[in-house]
Amino acid sequence: MKLLFLGDLVGRSGRTAAIDRLPGLVEDYQLDFVVVNGENAASGFGITEAILQDVLDAGADVVTTGNHVWDQRDTLVYIERQDRLLRPVNFPKGTPGRGAHLFTARNGAQVMVANVMGRVYMDPLDDPFAAIERVVDDCPLGQVADAIIVDIHAEATSEKQAMGHFLDGRVSLVVGTHTHVPTADHQILSGGTAYLSDAGMCGDYDSVLGMEKDEPVNRFQRKISGGRFTPALGDATVCGVAVETDDRTGLAVAVSPLRIGGRLEPVLLAFWADK
Repeated sequence: MKLLFLGDLVGRSGRTAAIDRLPGLVEDYQLDFVVVNGENAASGFGITEAILQDVLDAGADVVTTGNHVWDQRDTLVYIERQDRLLRPVNFPKGTPGRGAHLFTARNGAQVMVANVMGRVYMDPLDDPFAAIERVVDDCPLGQVADAIIVDIHAEATSEKQAMGHFLDGRVSLVVGTHTHVPTADHQILSGGTAYLSDAGMCGDYDSVLGMEKDEPVNRFQRKISGGRFTPALGDATVCGVAVETDDRTGLAVAVSPLRIGGRLEPVLLAFWADK
């Protein structure tokens, strides 16, 4: 099975680039399932229902989030009717929405997607390891799920790596989001799980984490807010990671980063080029 995950959409530049590219990626690489992190899609803060629908219509099967999930206040209402929008699974019991769900891929396979938030330098939610353990126990890979994708939205790479090793051999992909900077550590762990510490953002990299540079630089210099953060509107790079899984086990047989457009050096999915 061919899986694609795209990192955090940041503002109009990032979401437009992803929406424009997704139909071609799905067709060119015959993708079976696509997950996109959309928590910064609405002017950098949260995601509206209209933007969510645009991302889904472009080819995403599921949209994950993170610490900005509730920045658009109406999300608390519409997330209950949008089952393809996930919030972190380790929010307290009773929080609107869901953090994990089993979806049907284009090829008919069953794909579990789980969204979890780390606790190091983040809001202290419930234990992410215990929360993911329950998801995997309820939907084991190769038995109930043909593939399992885990988006760990976290600041610390150590926490992300620990989650990768914790789940190694039990899920198809553990991918980090939140830092908006693509890492170079894509690999298949010893147990067969594909891993990447951070997928990076879909956004303008002539920026500070997707935001116009002046205000972040000002705050670092003066420790005083001079205004709101506003998303940079230059040419965006679409960043993510692609994984091919074994149809029998659901474990990874190939993994590659993806970078298209904008300022970053392009990385295409070479391992699918001849297939």
